[in-house]
Amino acid sequence: MIHKLKVFNQQNIFLILLLLMVVLGKVLPYEESYQQVFSLSSFIDWGIAGIFLLYGLKLNIKEVKQDIANWKLHLVVQLATFILFPLLVLLFYGFAIGTAYYALWLSIFFLASLPSTVSSSVVMVSIAKGNVTSAIFNASMSGIIGIIMTPLLMGFFLQQSGESGANQSEIFYQLLLKVLLPIILGLLLNPVFKNFVQKHRNLIAQFDKLIILLIVYESFSEAFLQNVFTAVPTLVFIILVVSVIALFFAVFEILEFVTTKMKFSREDKITAKFCGSKKSLVHGSLFVLILEIPDDQKVLFLLPVMIFHSFQLFYVSWLASRLAKTAPINS
Repeated sequence: MIHKLKVFNQQNIFLILLLLMVVLGKVLPYEESYQQVFSLSSFIDWGIAGIFLLYGLKLNIKEVKQDIANWKLHLVVQLATFILFPLLVLLFYGFAIGTAYYALWLSIFFLASLPSTVSSSVVMVSIAKGNVTSAIFNASMSGIIGIIMTPLLMGFFLQQSGESGANQSEIFYQLLLKVLLPIILGLLLNPVFKNFVQKHRNLIAQFDKLIILLIVYESFSEAFLQNVFTAVPTLVFIILVVSVIALFFAVFEILEFVTTKMKFSREDKITAKFCGSKKSLVHGSLFVLILEIPDDQKVLFLLPVMIFHSFQLFYVSWLASRLAKTAPINS
């Protein structure tokens, strides 16, 4: 009973800290000049790489090989990310085309076309005690597939004057540097450090949460500094908030239904729902440049991604903590 109360308090503290990061981003945003003293973005980058290095240390090649055969889970996640999301937004295309709200609709379709976020997907699956191996596999694959799929999906609706192959190369480079290479290094060092990582897994879990908190703080700092939340009319902002939250829950509930019908295990259901319902703020920021969105519309295209990103972090953090309490003791 005492242990459960302690875990409950730790979960509540984490949620409170998430809220404090938003407030801190408003009252004390991390300005560009601060980077000369301490580069928060670099620390987060190294932190993300560190997370995946640690995940690699906890894995073994035999488990990874076995997980590749879990094709039903992988198919569900990727179809949700690149087919289900866009189709749900396409349902409203007829209402938006030819109206003043078409740009708003297109900005939400842009969100729906993005790949899944890598770091928070895996961290949240880990907290909820889901299938972390599959989370890593799917989140990484999503980022690679998104390099092709996002411009392809947006190309049907957006007149492009050209695409930046350098930016696409940069996305792949960052994915390779921050995710794939650390995991491979962790797998190679697995025989040496696996017991050490297992012994200190509680401390490692706190490190995961620290990186998530810093991602939230940095994201909101940038939003407040750029006046993202004041540059858009109130009505448009309300429509965006309602739309992206409704989109999240629509996908989340469809994945719940599908994974139940397919009789997925508890761990695979968590991975499918957490990875399949996420969208990447990092990729969203880069794709705004890749797709050459006009300067006067960049805020409108980034805002749905930021709202979705923030909401998914808060909601899934709460849900992951809740699911962790129902996990088998040996998870």
